Amino acid sequence: MRVLLLRHAETEWNRERRFQGWRDIPLSAAGRAQAESAARLLADTPLAAVWSSPLARARETAAIIAAPQRLAVQESEAFKEMGFGDWEGLTRDEVHARFPDAHRAWSETPATATWPGAETLAAVRARALQGLQALRAVHTGQTICLVSHGITARLLILEALGLGPERLWTFHLSSTGISELEFREDWTTLHRMNSLIHLADHAIA
Repeated sequence: MRVLLLRHAETEWNRERRFQGWRDIPLSAAGRAQAESAARLLADTPLAAVWSSPLARARETAAIIAAPQRLAVQESEAFKEMGFGDWEGLTRDEVHARFPDAHRAWSETPATATWPGAETLAAVRARALQGLQALRAVHTGQTICLVSHGITARLLILEALGLGPERLWTFHLSSTGISELEFREDWTTLHRMNSLIHLADHAIA
């Protein structure tokens, strides 16, 4: 199975540097333009399916990508963003001011960070890998597109590279950044990561 893994397109909260988590935030006008650019790039790639997190920003991105392929978007809870609990709706600066210890842990040792209402990275990783296993069972030998989120997508890429959640900040994923993963029975290959060639004429967040 080959997976074209995308982080969802931009929302206003991305621009404002707010923690979104499980909040259902729609795409901004700039985000819709990013998704349309990604759709044009992928239009000539035969996709067997387009999968998405159930959150609005991912579903909207996936629907734009699926349209030229004449595919319906399929959703899986496994690939939604990390639940950020009490941080959701707050900016980075607000979190730093209100939760200094937890924010420091999130920045320095994310695999061990905890705060009220939030998922742990271990929990997000477990559900994402379970979802990936389900996709592999039904899409053997096929190429699919999966639209997910910054943290969840990072964890899937780290797993492919044989790295643990403690390496979360090793790389950045931009809005509609395209990564390509190939899964075989005995190995996984990362063919590209966070490709932004389709955003040459866009401001990148």
